[in-house]
Amino acid sequence: MSRVLGIDPGVSETGWAVLEPGDGGPRLVDSGCLKTSPRTPLAERLRIIHQALSAILKDHAPASVAVEEMFFVQIAHTVRATLQARGVVLLAAAQAGLEVREYNPRQVKMAITGSGSAAKAQMQRMTQVALKLAEPMRPDDTADAAAIALCHMRAGRIRGLRVLDRVGGRK
Repeated sequence: MSRVLGIDPGVSETGWAVLEPGDGGPRLVDSGCLKTSPRTPLAERLRIIHQALSAILKDHAPASVAVEEMFFVQIAHTVRATLQARGVVLLAAAQAGLEVREYNPRQVKMAITGSGSAAKAQMQRMTQVALKLAEPMRPDDTADAAAIALCHMRAGRIRGLRVLDRVGGRK
């Protein structure tokens, strides 16, 4: 598994984290949170997100992108804007020619904690431990992006084992 960009999309805050494999486990390369103002027109907010993500993709050159799937319904206005931000994320990854994998929150929780119903505090703690960080990541959107990237790295190892089983003739 190579360098992964994890993204927790949102129109107000888009968390991102770049991870790469290391000798002692996954390593956090860089992370952040793209914030846009609710006073800014939606089209401009989406442009800002796209431009910033395009720069992150160029600067960090990940081999793949892992994005959180939408799974819940809140206020229709919030969902619509989040879906549009998610579309911009997918567009930036496609323009960079990168593989995109999507994971729902339950899959991420299962991969990080072993429980699909883990609490946010437990997720943050397990992400902190996995990345050997002194403190939990903040803000939450950035921590979520790191968890999504970790989930992708762990899923990639499992996919790799399945490929080896097929190549080696085992089922």
